[in-house]
Amino acid sequence: MAKHRNEESSDRPMLEVTDMVVDYGRIRALHGISLRVERGELVTLLGANGAGKSTTMRALSGLIPLRGGKIMFDGRDITHVKAHERVLAGMVQAPEGRGVFPGMTVQENLDMGHYARKFETKAAYTERLDWVFELFPRLLERRTQVGGTLSGGEQQMVAIGRSLMARPKLLLLDEPSMGLAPMVIQQIFRIITEINAQGTTILLVEQNAQQALSRTDRAYILETGEITTTGTGKELLADPAVKHAYLGVG
Repeated sequence: MAKHRNEESSDRPMLEVTDMVVDYGRIRALHGISLRVERGELVTLLGANGAGKSTTMRALSGLIPLRGGKIMFDGRDITHVKAHERVLAGMVQAPEGRGVFPGMTVQENLDMGHYARKFETKAAYTERLDWVFELFPRLLERRTQVGGTLSGGEQQMVAIGRSLMARPKLLLLDEPSMGLAPMVIQQIFRIITEINAQGTTILLVEQNAQQALSRTDRAYILETGEITTTGTGKELLADPAVKHAYLGVG
């Protein structure tokens, strides 16, 4: 399917990170990483546990400060912009671990995304909600069910759907396949591909290299806080070192 780009035309990347450094106390978690996400792309950040992937996402979201470097989003320097202001600007994260509100219904969880970045009209809200339910028919079936009683896969659908209700220009997806059964993982990745094809720019953090690289435009591999390899999804799928380290081949 050809990708539909609904963002305004621009030569500027949607996201451009330059020499980003993050420390946890005396421990340096990110050693000056640089990456970019063009408008309409699906870009993947791969790496083993402890490589710094979630730290990267938290830094991009404004949840942890930078020791050094610069973050440009949609042509604007947001290096020192607060987290909620980044959401208002259109950078929205579906966090690792899903973060579903267990005592709220599916509908109420989805509405949290709407409250984060409110719609101007009821019609626009309804249109967006209908699109989320079209992507995730199971959520329509579970609309009045509380989040804590959902399966892991259903909770992941809620987390992504909630983020989509905030109308992201850039959707940050942190480990969406974590803890899910293989069949559910395939379903989640098909939906991620569809979301991207319909115009949402995505930065995906993932450990499932096969699923991610087979769908991504470009990818970065992060090892101990440094980007060591970059290329298209096809290039990295064919790279012997990547196949050995992340696909269990060779």
